Amino acid sequence: MFATLPVTALRTFEAAARLRSFKLAAAELSVTPTAVSHQVRALERHVGCALFDRVPRGVRLTDKGARLFAGVHGALLDVAQTLDALRPAPAAGTLTVSTTHSFAALWLVPRLGRFHQAYPQYRLSLNASAEPVDLLQDASVDVAIRYSRQRYPALHAACVLPEWFGVYGAPAQVAQAGRRVPALVTVRWRDSALYDEGWREWCEAAGLPAWRRPAAEHAYEEEHYALQAAIAGQGLVLASSVMASDSVGAGTLAAYRPEVRVAGSAYTALCAPGRERHPPVKAFLAWLRKEFRA
Repeated sequence: MFATLPVTALRTFEAAARLRSFKLAAAELSVTPTAVSHQVRALERHVGCALFDRVPRGVRLTDKGARLFAGVHGALLDVAQTLDALRPAPAAGTLTVSTTHSFAALWLVPRLGRFHQAYPQYRLSLNASAEPVDLLQDASVDVAIRYSRQRYPALHAACVLPEWFGVYGAPAQVAQAGRRVPALVTVRWRDSALYDEGWREWCEAAGLPAWRRPAAEHAYEEEHYALQAAIAGQGLVLASSVMASDSVGAGTLAAYRPEVRVAGSAYTALCAPGRERHPPVKAFLAWLRKEFRA
């Protein structure tokens, strides 16, 4: 049944597709780039179609190549997991999740206890960073939770958590906001114009143009710092409904004019195609879907 299956070529193809480079694949497999090229060409002859397009800085999968990569990557993960389970002392299942500092601190970490309770056999490592990870090239990261409006056609999108933006503050600050112009807390994102635009849209929708006073603003680099500042009574903050949800539930923040909302984006859980079948990843994504729905 598998006598004609080009196993070596498939393993070589998986490395080249994941790393998007014949040179990097050669280094990983301890062979020459020429050997990688030969194996890929042999596989292309075997399947009867091109699997890669050559681009200036490496290679890019064709549509059929992306389809093959999803199957091969997942299959090799399955084989690796089975081999590990056969060892006398199999390694505990591990997975690494990448996300932003704010999402980790304000939403994910407070809920991870439920994941550990449901799946005690798996160890989760959290990689919090503002830098987006390349899931196809960095095999050390299993799942990335990204905040964006864009689509990721080359990746497997497991689940999505939508959001909107509203204004929040400590209950005492919210009670006073209707009587005087409050101090405003802002976040200096990389593209700070996006956050400033959000404040402008909210003030226009609320009919409160007088609130847009730069002298009244306190700025922080991270969203969780801005929320902590609002909890401490430094002013009102424009914040994601996702990020503020736990603080609102605990009563340390309250929404001001909750009927006024600004459209936000969404948090999407992503992994390399086929990786969703890896048992620790499969368990984490199943748990995350339930948490997103809740």
